[in-house]
Amino acid sequence: MSLLSDVSAYIRSGETTTKKLGLEIEHFIINEKGVQIDFHEISSMIREVGEKIGAKLVYMDGYPVGYIADEYTTSLEPSCQFEISINPYSDIHEIGRIYNEFIDLWSPLFAQKGYRFITAGNLPLVELGVITPDDIALSPKKRYIFMDDYFKTSGKYGKYMMRASGSTQISIDYSSEQDMVRKLRVLQKISPVLMILMENKSDPDSTLPGAGDKKHLHRIQQWDDIDPDRTGFVPHSFDEDFGYDKMAEVICNVPLILYTEDGVTRGVGSKTALDLVNEGRDPKNIEHIMSMGFFHFRVKKYIEIRVADAVPVKKALGYVALVKGIVYSDSALTLLDKELESVKDASSVQDAVERIMKDGFDAVIYNGKTAAEWSDHLIGIASGNLSYEEKEYLEHVRAFRSDSKAQDNGQRYA
Repeated sequence: MSLLSDVSAYIRSGETTTKKLGLEIEHFIINEKGVQIDFHEISSMIREVGEKIGAKLVYMDGYPVGYIADEYTTSLEPSCQFEISINPYSDIHEIGRIYNEFIDLWSPLFAQKGYRFITAGNLPLVELGVITPDDIALSPKKRYIFMDDYFKTSGKYGKYMMRASGSTQISIDYSSEQDMVRKLRVLQKISPVLMILMENKSDPDSTLPGAGDKKHLHRIQQWDDIDPDRTGFVPHSFDEDFGYDKMAEVICNVPLILYTEDGVTRGVGSKTALDLVNEGRDPKNIEHIMSMGFFHFRVKKYIEIRVADAVPVKKALGYVALVKGIVYSDSALTLLDKELESVKDASSVQDAVERIMKDGFDAVIYNGKTAAEWSDHLIGIASGNLSYEEKEYLEHVRAFRSDSKAQDNGQRYA
């Protein structure tokens, strides 16, 4: 089999009749001055905690950078953003319980050292201009060193993305190729609304350097500008013949930047996985190839939704409920397909994103409706497809007009 067919088969192997959701939240670990924890300090803590709870430690370049527990996995992002990735579950309360156990384990340990968890789309010190990304050290993982060098020439916000951004991600299941395509298209069309609903800023009036009047979606602005070869919406996903094979082509044509062979990580610059094949090399690590595409959505053995800022867990669980009430309802997908049939391509979706960057919830995007009106509409659709208990989670998303400074940034779900 060729690499393209291998990747296509890998995606196809994700087909399932289950309707689960995975949740990932990145956290900044900061002291009383807002400064992040040092890599070596948190790496040492990861080793100690992982060994204590009997988890499988994950090493990279000789450093402990995470662990795999029974119900979740942890990892360190480029500048020590501490991520929890919760295994997929259909029960939202169960997801909250697992998150609580993670927080209850780590919060006292960080407190002893003068640190605490926070969630934000961007590190507050950077967003507020107190420091710049140049003041933040990268972890010594070779992956991030190669990426940092590459993004110095591909865009203007690579340092912001790597050193100062945090996200919330949700993964969902698909049952067939048709189901994957349908869900991906609907999700991409409504993603501008999801972006503003999940915006988490420290100052409502802050802007990125050089961003002019774009007060919203800082993290999205950063990702959009780092490298057009691997960001934005999934290429060709609005084509009539889009499916597993075309998704595989997209994945295999993304510049890899780096690749690990025989245990050694090397820079490969703009070479793609197909370029490596043509050189007689065998890029077997499909997960790594997929991970180098930073599109707003990834298709692996599931669809990964990557458009939300890092938010407190109550809002994150509300986000999970919102997504669940839409993607796992045939009637919801059918309704949104019909209502958004005039949105024919990624450029139309990007236009909505650009409007929201400037005008936030007041931006007029689709069918003459504002982002605020679409937010209410999506919440209403989701509510109609959730149980009574699940609907309660939507209240933490419904308060979308709240000033971000007033939002509860508590990390425990109650």
